[in-house]
Amino acid sequence: MQKKILIVEDDIHISKIIKMNLNIVNYVTTEVYDGLAALEAMKQEKFDLILLDVMIPRMDGFTLMEKIQPYGIPVIFLTAKNSVYDKVNGLKLGADDYMVKPFEAIELLARIETVLRRYGKEEHVMEFQNIQVDLDKREVTIQGEPVELTPKEYDLIVVLLKNKNIALSREQFIDKVWGGDYYGETRTVDMHIKSLRKKLQLQDHIKTVYKIGYRLED
Repeated sequence: MQKKILIVEDDIHISKIIKMNLNIVNYVTTEVYDGLAALEAMKQEKFDLILLDVMIPRMDGFTLMEKIQPYGIPVIFLTAKNSVYDKVNGLKLGADDYMVKPFEAIELLARIETVLRRYGKEEHVMEFQNIQVDLDKREVTIQGEPVELTPKEYDLIVVLLKNKNIALSREQFIDKVWGGDYYGETRTVDMHIKSLRKKLQLQDHIKTVYKIGYRLED
């Protein structure tokens, strides 16, 4: 089931960029531009997570946070403020994370994934075309038939699925799959991608992004 995220951001341009990036990776989004509209949206619909700007009209983010708590919805604060007081205040009020604008889309997606996992709301089975990836069992099947992947190949397909339609550099793959203490060549990413394309019949879907890396496309 797709996760629903409420975006509470009064800067329409920023809100649209956030929405676009979340929709690309299959989140369902609702946009509102002030605190009272956010409250009304929560009464009308159930959300898995809220992205909440602090400086919004009709009810600021800190005040709105107190209204959100009874709903038990995790919150990530988004703000241009960078003072220690604002960070501490936001977290004390019950926010799960705090991001200072501007931020990279890939970092926001990672923070969202972490918070949803903490609340047990992360997807346990991911699907793409005729492929299913069971995150609990670490199993991959094609039309129900199991496919043998190495541990790194499995980690790599999970990263691709979680960042569907987003171009990732080889360095980003290294960091996410092999870890920050890996000092080998980035060519190993190319070798594993080549193997994944063959094993999972994804030659037409794992695209090479010139001078950058790879992207998984529908």
